[in-house]
Amino acid sequence: AIRPGVVGMSHHMGRWYQDGHPGSRWVMGKVDLTRTDDGVWSLRYKEGIKPFTSDDPDSERIYWDDPGVHQNLTFPVQPDPISGMHCWHQKVRIEKAHPEDHYGDVSVDVTKSREAYQRWLSMTRPGPGPGGLRRPEFMMRHVTPRRKAYLYEPARSTEA
Repeated sequence: AIRPGVVGMSHHMGRWYQDGHPGSRWVMGKVDLTRTDDGVWSLRYKEGIKPFTSDDPDSERIYWDDPGVHQNLTFPVQPDPISGMHCWHQKVRIEKAHPEDHYGDVSVDVTKSREAYQRWLSMTRPGPGPGGLRRPEFMMRHVTPRRKAYLYEPARSTEA
């Protein structure tokens, strides 16, 4: 349950694209993505969602303009110590917006992100796991792979 001191966010929001790399115009806003010499990446929306002409007449009826705020970049990759897969174990600090901030701004220090990744990676165990599994097969999923998909097969894993 969400309670004071807990923040819940959907990481399915905040879709974006850059000039020259268009994505789904139904759900994505155009952004500037910049990087400083000291490893800080910043994302700022230039344009929201707007109606457009296509084979689908509904594309001209778009009434929304907000693609949401992208936050996946702000969270470093955190390999789960047991399964090794990326998990969302984030601790966040929230502060009021600064005068120069705009809605949807994202700023990430990738040096700190890499340090967090290395810390989490050091807690993982090398594979394969017990019984030759590459990850636990009991993970709850809507669509469960066949049991064979969980087995570590060295010949298969080295193929490109």
